[in-house]
Amino acid sequence: MSHKALVPVGGRPMMSRVIETLRAAGIEKIFVCVDPALLSIADAVTRESMAGADIRIIAPATSPSASVRRALENREIGWPLLVTTGDHPLLTPAMIEHFCRAAPGDAEAVVGLARASVIRLQQPESIRTFYRFREDGYSGCNLFLLRGPAVGALVDFWATLEAHRKKPWRMVAAVGPLTLIRFVLRRLTLADALARLSDIVGIKVAATDMPFAEAAIDVDKPEDLRLANEILARRG
Repeated sequence: MSHKALVPVGGRPMMSRVIETLRAAGIEKIFVCVDPALLSIADAVTRESMAGADIRIIAPATSPSASVRRALENREIGWPLLVTTGDHPLLTPAMIEHFCRAAPGDAEAVVGLARASVIRLQQPESIRTFYRFREDGYSGCNLFLLRGPAVGALVDFWATLEAHRKKPWRMVAAVGPLTLIRFVLRRLTLADALARLSDIVGIKVAATDMPFAEAAIDVDKPEDLRLANEILARRG
């Protein structure tokens, strides 16, 4: 999907929806990783969203992890840093509030995850990729909280995993064969996996359990777009 962040969902481009949600959640400075040339073909709503004094534009790199790494090198970046994606039109201030409030205070990096049981109950039509641990499956919510420059080690490790984003077992294999065996046998807990990841990158990595199925729905495929439009229509 070319320039998918500009695709309208619920009558508005996804990127402008995400920006306005961040503002509504009280985020005072927003860094948008986007090719400036993209704005030349953007609609008036997106250009207006991007025109605020709170917006800083960072040129994208070759991958999401490389783009975050580039953002971390920007001198204007402050901590903590909330990271999300432009294809997350169902994101709400309540989701951001919960994610930040529930994030463990002693972790340098926190990721938002929604349980498979929650997604199947609230949004049974949604087709997600699940990381299946002993207690439940989990799907990523494209929400990350980073606290301090030491998170660079995690971003670098993330870069090694990106090629296997849709293959959970390949991602788990990157943290060691014993961890993979426990994962395949469904004996690995999420806490165990995060502890192992923390050991590898040298900082504490934790997760926030998101009780919102819609937090795990980004728009990657036509089916996602249809579902997102239906959900926004129900929200009114």
